[in-house]
Amino acid sequence: RAIIIRNGEIIPMSREFTPETERQRLQFLAFLRPELLGKEFTHLEFPRRIQPKELGKKMLYRDQNMNGWAYKKIEEDDLKFPLIYGEGKKARVMATIGVTRGLGDHDLRVFSSNIHIKPFLSCFPEVRVYDLTQYEHCPDDVLVLGTDGLWDVTNDKEVAGVVMEVLTSYEPNDPCRYTMVAQELVVRSRGVLKERGWRLANDKLGSGDDISVFVIPLGGPGNYT
Repeated sequence: RAIIIRNGEIIPMSREFTPETERQRLQFLAFLRPELLGKEFTHLEFPRRIQPKELGKKMLYRDQNMNGWAYKKIEEDDLKFPLIYGEGKKARVMATIGVTRGLGDHDLRVFSSNIHIKPFLSCFPEVRVYDLTQYEHCPDDVLVLGTDGLWDVTNDKEVAGVVMEVLTSYEPNDPCRYTMVAQELVVRSRGVLKERGWRLANDKLGSGDDISVFVIPLGGPGNYT
C-alpha cells in the first residue's frame, strides 16, 4: 500500500487486490472457462459451505454479475468447494493463495491436484499518477510505501501520526529524518517481545509478516516558508 502525506492530509495512492476485492473478476473468468475449476470448485459464492443435507433447500448466493445476494435452490454442483474461500486476510483463491495479482509461479497448483491457479492471477498492475508539479511540497510531505506487514497492524492515520511525530524531532534539512521514520514504523509494527509473543503498544499482537517500509520525501530540503 502507498499513501501520500501532504500538509497533514492522507492521500491513498493504491488499493489492495484480494480475493474479496476482485471477486467478480475471478468469478467471471471461472464462468467463462469452467474447465479451469477442474470439476472441484464452483464459481458461485455462498455465505458458508453447503452441506449435502441442504440439497433442495434455498440459500443466499451471488455470482459474477451480482453485488448483492439472492436466493437459489441448492443443487449438486453447489456442494463443490468455492472458488473464493474465507474472509478478510484469510480469503484464498481455491483455498491456496491470498493474492490476485502477481508474476511467475506458472506451475502453482491446488494441493494434491493438477488444477492450475495461475490463470486467476492477473499480471496487470494498477497505475496511479501523482503530478509533483501541481503542488508546492514542504520537507514534511512524504510518500510512504509499505508491505502488508506494516498495514496489517497499523492504519493510514496511525502511520501519518508516526510520520509527523518523527519528522518534527529533526531539522528539515537533516536527510536521515526519513530513514528514522521508516525505522520507527517497522519497530512499532513489529512490537516488543513479551511472554505472550510480540506485542504492540496497545498489547495487541504485533505483525507476524515481513515488514518493509520506504519513506520518500516529496519536497526538497529547505526551511519552511
